Amino acid sequence: MAVVVQKYGGSSVGNIEKIKKVAETVVKRKRAGDDLVIVVSAMGDTTDELIEMANQITDTPDKREMDALLSTGEMISCALLAIAIQSLGEEAISYTAYQIGIKTSGQYGKSLIYDIDNKKIKKSLNEGKIVIVAGFQGVNEEGDITTLGRGGSDTSAVAIAVKLKGSCEIYTDVDGIYSVDPRKYKNAKKLDEIDYEEMLELSSLGAQVMHSRSIELGQKYGIPIYVGLSNSDIKGTVIKEVANKMNMESKPITGLATSDDDVAITIRDIDNDINLLSDIFESVAKKRINIDMISQTAPMNNKVNISFTLPKADLKEALDIIEKFYSGKDKLFIDEDITKFSIVGIGMKTTSGVAARVFKVFKLNKIEVKMITTSEIRITCAIKQEDKQKAIELIATEFNL
Repeated sequence: MAVVVQKYGGSSVGNIEKIKKVAETVVKRKRAGDDLVIVVSAMGDTTDELIEMANQITDTPDKREMDALLSTGEMISCALLAIAIQSLGEEAISYTAYQIGIKTSGQYGKSLIYDIDNKKIKKSLNEGKIVIVAGFQGVNEEGDITTLGRGGSDTSAVAIAVKLKGSCEIYTDVDGIYSVDPRKYKNAKKLDEIDYEEMLELSSLGAQVMHSRSIELGQKYGIPIYVGLSNSDIKGTVIKEVANKMNMESKPITGLATSDDDVAITIRDIDNDINLLSDIFESVAKKRINIDMISQTAPMNNKVNISFTLPKADLKEALDIIEKFYSGKDKLFIDEDITKFSIVGIGMKTTSGVAARVFKVFKLNKIEVKMITTSEIRITCAIKQEDKQKAIELIATEFNL
């Protein structure tokens, strides 16, 4: 029998009725002949509610204790789903990350999975049980509970599928992956398939369907990932290595993503010293703060201005680091009024003029571009948040997304 790892997101297990519905779907699949491992997120807005509780106590809750707190949401979903499946006459067993040995390393709130002891999962599957696993969490070298970051249950599911040499299915509140978030652009087209490379870019740039680290794992180990609507027969989207990329080149842009979650920091008149710049970025990286867009002016009198973006959630911690490397408050400028606007497509590798079309649209519609960064398959611009919706509609129309 095939081993199938399914993940159900918070919206899919948001209340008892939804949990019962997932249980019915899982039992039906089990009786069709598959061995099932189910990874679940916390119910609905549980994680946000737990964060709010902690923030009512202090603005700076201890990160170790926050991971211990937030991991409880998945444990609740896990046990409730096992109970619901048992009530339908099938054997099920729930496990926390500690119980099945999901080993992690790195910082609290942003830890990485480095190994999974699959013996207990395999034993339970051999006994005919449906295995339910709490996603989003692991245990570090000190035996502390750690979490994988928002969306980390996706990564839990793919990592378990890799370890069991099974397939992976991600079920959520959308019926697949679209060229543009359909909540932002009503004419967005659903994709039957998308290449790992494109999906990885879109996930890291604001498309919230999948956790980017889960895509990296799938690509590394060749695990196709199906994304679909919970408890539905509507066909979803498969993320995989697309064999015939030549067909993709006929359409240079596959998808568009936006994010309002970043802030731009500019340091003015800093010494044009590669050692200094290296020290700044290395210090920020040690705190696992992701810097994305970077731009630098040409040197004048051996001074440069340097700008970069990072998550708003990490701003305070980043400033504590950055302020050690320059003197004078007037040298630092923080711009929170930015939207990261990105277009992605493998076809850009062989299609010229894509950037020219984008910037012509922006010019004709007076959309200011604050920063730009590119790769072979991506163009990202920082624009004003008030221009986001207009930019989405114009670019989606321009490239038939």
